[in-house]
Amino acid sequence: MQFSPRKLSGIILSRRMFRFLLAGMMVFGLFLLVPVPRFSSSLCTVVMAGDGSLLGAHIADDAQWRFPAPRQLPEKYKTCLLLFEDEYFYFHPGINPASILRAMKQNIRAGKIVSGGSTITMQVARMSGNAPRTVQNKLWEMIRALRLEVAKTKEEILLMYAANAPFGGNVVGLETAAWQYFERPPDHLTWAEAALLAALPNSPGMLRPGLNQDRLKEKRDRLLQKLFEKGHIDTTELRLSIAEPLPGGRRELPGDAPHLIDYFLKTRPGHRIVTTIDNDLQRRASRALQRHSERLAANHIRHAGALIADVETGYVLAYVGNSRPGEKKAGHSVDMVRADRSSGSILKPFLYIAALQDGLILPETLLPDVPTQYGSYAPKNFYPRFDGAVPANDALSRSLNVPFVRLLKQYGGDRFLKKMSDAGISSLNKSFDHYGLSLILGGGEVNLWELACSYASLGRTLRHYTEEGSRYRTNDFHSLFLEIPNKKEVTYTDYPPVFSAGGIWWAFEAMRSLARPPEESGWENFTSGQNIAWKTGTSFGFRDAWSLGINGRYVVAVWVGNASGEGRAGLLGGTTAGPLMFQLFDLLPQGEWFGTPYDDMTEALICSSSGYLAGTFCPDPDTLLIPNSVKAPPVCPWHRLVHLTPDRHFRTRISCESDGEIITEPWFVLPPVMGWYYSRRNADYRFLPPKKPGCFDEENNPMEFIYPNPGAVVIRPVDLDGEKQDIIFKAVHANARASVFWHLDNKYLGRTSAPHEIVCAPDPGKHVLTIVDNEGNRLKRMFKVIE
Repeated sequence: MQFSPRKLSGIILSRRMFRFLLAGMMVFGLFLLVPVPRFSSSLCTVVMAGDGSLLGAHIADDAQWRFPAPRQLPEKYKTCLLLFEDEYFYFHPGINPASILRAMKQNIRAGKIVSGGSTITMQVARMSGNAPRTVQNKLWEMIRALRLEVAKTKEEILLMYAANAPFGGNVVGLETAAWQYFERPPDHLTWAEAALLAALPNSPGMLRPGLNQDRLKEKRDRLLQKLFEKGHIDTTELRLSIAEPLPGGRRELPGDAPHLIDYFLKTRPGHRIVTTIDNDLQRRASRALQRHSERLAANHIRHAGALIADVETGYVLAYVGNSRPGEKKAGHSVDMVRADRSSGSILKPFLYIAALQDGLILPETLLPDVPTQYGSYAPKNFYPRFDGAVPANDALSRSLNVPFVRLLKQYGGDRFLKKMSDAGISSLNKSFDHYGLSLILGGGEVNLWELACSYASLGRTLRHYTEEGSRYRTNDFHSLFLEIPNKKEVTYTDYPPVFSAGGIWWAFEAMRSLARPPEESGWENFTSGQNIAWKTGTSFGFRDAWSLGINGRYVVAVWVGNASGEGRAGLLGGTTAGPLMFQLFDLLPQGEWFGTPYDDMTEALICSSSGYLAGTFCPDPDTLLIPNSVKAPPVCPWHRLVHLTPDRHFRTRISCESDGEIITEPWFVLPPVMGWYYSRRNADYRFLPPKKPGCFDEENNPMEFIYPNPGAVVIRPVDLDGEKQDIIFKAVHANARASVFWHLDNKYLGRTSAPHEIVCAPDPGKHVLTIVDNEGNRLKRMFKVIE
């Protein structure tokens, strides 16, 4: 087949075009195989306050100060950068032939390399490869620049440049330089500062703040003049900008939250974290804690931690992990906000609320405060005395130990641990057999973070219940937040997910009471005019002092002690942690108090003497709002009708009186041990009159041993000379005028009147102690003496 010359020429041209397109596609395919310039260098961990200010940063693994790339560049810096480095950045595809030709002419004329003609895109490609400057590498740099332009937008390329450009020494990136040289974020730079940072990466090894200042200023001022000529600034701005002094060198980064930085270094390394922290409050809280620690250092109490959070949102506003090092630097790096420490009495409010909610007690129910022993465990109050019986809210406000140990025994240890887990205390993760009844006095370890979370959740639950139609939010018990969380749908329930509003309100009322234990004397000097529910705790051996306070807006949590666990006399919650807590509250706006949750309360008649529901024989009951309990609250067990002779000297019966006349009246009768101790603190307590002789058969035993306890193992005390000391046995009698006769192993020891105490020196071995009163009542107690 023959083709005309014209047709043949067209076919040949078509084939050449096809080959050309094919070759172009192959070249473009190979071009796409060129790796896009990326940066894999390690980054600083950068922590920002809620307002965008810098809290602090930790240097990157390669010892460079390189912050994560910002999301956008400030206009001042971008204008300066483009004018200084690459005016035609938005118009070229990654390389600028005119710039390259101009650079070649300058280099040939100078006989050395004085200009590279690199665009910003080419500089990004070079920085990502970090290769030496050769002609071959320059060509490869151009190819990679073209590839970068295909893969990234112009704005992304500018961000890559700003995040990785060198600014002198180990300062890398615009944001790092802004903080290191000017102590402010890039958005707040002046024209003079932005011009300086735009010019600095051009030769950071030769010119930087503190090095060759005159040449650096000349370079900056030339750029400012150019900004003026291009119309970006006016004459006044030019004059003021040129007059601005250069920074003398690098400045220290902020450091008021070092332990928070360390926390994010472990959990979010190499990230920029915008927290909920209030930077101003953080600084003031840090200074207050430091001043307080310096005062306590005289008693070798060196460390402290504090947390301030918003109750409603759960946002942490201040996080001070520890005091700063003084003369002795050991332990200051420990984050005491997160460290697990013995709880002391700080968990008592949770048990109080749980017992209220379960109906075991009412707010004013009398709890036993008497010598107590469970096996080998004998809890003691801080102050060595017993009140016999104490109202529950008074026991909480005074932080009495014995009533709460007995209450924990009644409520159940495993149930209480489950409640604490529901409340957010995860550190108590062992069985109750591990902790025992000492759990409520510090037998378990907790940390400041989880305590603050749980106290804030209590306040949040009560606040929402009173403000949102007497309903409970299902998710009110949650952790505190260091970052603003994603919003979740709010769901409601009519039943308390963890603790009831009525129980929480009564606990807070008791905790804001002015009644404090004697070891907390002087706390009044530190209270402010705010309504604050607060609780202190002191661990065994004076190793840990706690103080947590809450009002309707804020929760403040404080720990004081030694990170090593060293105990110190005087390390008490009320006198070391409490004052700091109140100082921190004084830094905050006034917080409102909680509303009363009336819909979770029931009006009831309460026995004014016992605090139980008024029974049939309770005289003069009081009206009180009590929480709606799951179970029916108990009725007063301690009032009974008593029949008296007309002269009121004896208890009697109608059959015992010849004329049949008797006086019948209700009588408040506590168990013997409770009554004996209660009478010593309450002068109006009346013991029952004795029974009329010959009128009664055998009744309940009116006597009770105080010491020894059932099955007790007694160790005879030893004096300084090594001599064995006598043992003091104690008992109580319901009749204050009764006589008691003591026998040890059927051997008569003696006779006592109130108080019933007798001294004896039993030999090692098992013994039986017997007491008999003048009415013939008998009581025995077995015990063992060991050397």
